[in-house]
Amino acid sequence: MFLDLTRRRNPALIRDAVALHRAGLIPHNTSVIDLDAVGRNASAFASEAAAHGLTPFAMTKQIGRNPDVSAALVRQGITHAVGVDLECAIAASVGGLAIGHLGHLVQIPRHRAGEAAALAPSFWTVFSLDKAREAGAASVAAGREQPVLARISAPGDRFYRGHEGGFDAASIVEVADQIDAIDGVRFAGVTSFPATLFDAESGTAASTPNLATLTRAKEALLAAGREHVELNAPGTTSTSILGTLAAAGATQVEPGHGLTGTTPLHAVTDLIEEPAIVYVSEVSHLWGPDAYVFGGGLYVDPVLGDVPTRALVLGDGDDPDTAQARDVDMPAATAIDYYATLRADQGPVATGDTVVFGFRPQVFVTRGLTAAVSGIGSGAPRVEGIWSADGSAPLAVPTPR
Repeated sequence: MFLDLTRRRNPALIRDAVALHRAGLIPHNTSVIDLDAVGRNASAFASEAAAHGLTPFAMTKQIGRNPDVSAALVRQGITHAVGVDLECAIAASVGGLAIGHLGHLVQIPRHRAGEAAALAPSFWTVFSLDKAREAGAASVAAGREQPVLARISAPGDRFYRGHEGGFDAASIVEVADQIDAIDGVRFAGVTSFPATLFDAESGTAASTPNLATLTRAKEALLAAGREHVELNAPGTTSTSILGTLAAAGATQVEPGHGLTGTTPLHAVTDLIEEPAIVYVSEVSHLWGPDAYVFGGGLYVDPVLGDVPTRALVLGDGDDPDTAQARDVDMPAATAIDYYATLRADQGPVATGDTVVFGFRPQVFVTRGLTAAVSGIGSGAPRVEGIWSADGSAPLAVPTPR
């Protein structure tokens, strides 16, 4: 869904990704990240967030928690990460980001609360008093007091199935007092997800009922005498919605796909952020009318629905700027993505050809690799590193053939 966008706004990324793969400098099954473009996106985001008094926490799961990207984010002023689960927080910390937020969307397991406390997160979200007590006990053992956010909901709020949980928003003043009574923690604010969603009919990023719930909760807490209340408002986060979030009382935002220019809104509107990621693989073999393309990282985030997937197929000497995109038969969601297939009769194709996709990734749930490349478009691109899907186990960067 982002292939045409990337060809138009960042064609050098595709050209250099193809050249590096043809030269053997990046392997198949790799999400190639334009490090300089991410840096520009992060700089623009950090500047706009500061103008609105918002604190950004980077969500790096989509890019496999790539440590080279983490270092670039820090250089551009985004110094803290949000961990979607404990493993994500640990990986982000190892990669050089401080932990701004953990426990949301995934709560911290009881016997791992000590590991979470050791990360010294700025904020820790809890869905229940039981989880607040676990966080408190772990924080006391770590010799610190932990600020916590309460995940809240009200009738009419929207949640993805399997994401439900939290406190009744109508009782938030009482909940805040109950949390403050627990040793080791103090109530700091409220959160929910998603606060913003892409609306396909209008082609805009629209506030959900959850955001209004958060605003009402913050107003109730301030009216009850609390001097400062954090409001964490994640979802479809790009620079284009920061003014709306700030007006709703948000204090924390969590860009993920916004940093690579791949939120759903980027697919239909040119925003400040540039597209900065492509997935590169290669043709394994031909059989009958089909060419089989190595998978491993073919999880396409379904946020835009059942959108057809297309790819570029390039051999030695082929021009990425003029190549025709081809339809790809992606593996079923119920299958292991060993291969995708494309029709061999749509154009020349041979074993070893480079295949470039432009979809919205979630690398951390795959067997894919990531490679951050600096100097895209300069004539001298440099592969900074090749990393596994969870940001660990760096692979040796190949030497030119």
